[in-house]
Amino acid sequence: MSTADVLNDPAPADSWEFVDPEEAGFDPDGLQEAIAYTQDSARAGGPPDLGAHLAVEHGSKKYDDGVILGPTKTHAGITGLVMRNGRIVTEWGNPERVDMTFSISKSFLSTTAGLAWDRGLIKDLDDRVGDYVDDGGYASDHNAQITWDHSLRQISEWDGTLWEKPFSAGNTDDVYLEPVTPGSRYEYNDVRVNRFALSLLRVWGRPLPEVLKEEVMDPIGASDAWIWNGYDNSYVEIDGKRVQSVSGGGHWGGGMWISARDHARFGHLTLRRGRWGDRQILSEAWIEQALTPTELQHTYGFMNYFLNTNHELFPSGPANHFYHGGAGANRVWVAPELDMVVVIRWMSADYFDGFVERVLSAVRS
Repeated sequence: MSTADVLNDPAPADSWEFVDPEEAGFDPDGLQEAIAYTQDSARAGGPPDLGAHLAVEHGSKKYDDGVILGPTKTHAGITGLVMRNGRIVTEWGNPERVDMTFSISKSFLSTTAGLAWDRGLIKDLDDRVGDYVDDGGYASDHNAQITWDHSLRQISEWDGTLWEKPFSAGNTDDVYLEPVTPGSRYEYNDVRVNRFALSLLRVWGRPLPEVLKEEVMDPIGASDAWIWNGYDNSYVEIDGKRVQSVSGGGHWGGGMWISARDHARFGHLTLRRGRWGDRQILSEAWIEQALTPTELQHTYGFMNYFLNTNHELFPSGPANHFYHGGAGANRVWVAPELDMVVVIRWMSADYFDGFVERVLSAVRS
């Protein structure tokens, strides 16, 4: 029986199980070669002083004032973890350190949408968000067209300013694009993602980190060390209480701060199509939709599921592999047929495919 024939879930965070690489079906020397490939300092990604970097990066853009709105922190060196059949095969760097994870935050955000859909709080993803959220954000004729599916796929084209950032401040490469009809253009944009986060807060009526902890992170045995931050100015009133709306990335600080080990657990949940032990935490139907390519960007599913459609994102991997991705080359790579989850952090994205190639070459069974 191969490793992938025996399905296990990771033990709770305080009692992780480790397995010898050979027992897990790896050539130990080949796996060590893959690790060594990541540890070359020339392949490092993401500046250590993220707060200073973000302020300079965004302050140099025409449509962004560079003001950091949420907390930032320095990060560890290149860190990685390989998990197979629910057990850790190897790890390196600082896998227990809680670091910013930038846009992998979006995968946690879309998970709270999935929980809402599974529970009927959102009845149909093609419903208009404005039919559920009455806070002025969808009052215009343009924004009134936006659906939940548009938001999940980054094709919403929401027009406006949120938390003192105009939508154009979130555009990739500082390119100003006039909003077009919702659903007609893919545009990776953190202001619009943050508008989606606020909308989900309205639907749930309670903080999204609280929802995530109770419904996902505690059931999958994650540590209590992760933090999901918003901005200093992203507080709203919900049922008479002051609640912070979280951000879907670290664009201006904030976002999810989490360890590589807890990343691996989340990746394992998506590997298992939302199931953990005898509990279906997220419906399989939700995961299938998340892994369905966006018509306007076929390597993108729901935020932030990056799909290796036609081997385009990382040619060395099969087309059914995917990853949850964020800046700093934060990657949670999921290899379904191998029952494997691999986390790599702070290695330049330019070298991700070379890493994938070496890990897959080390698999023997």
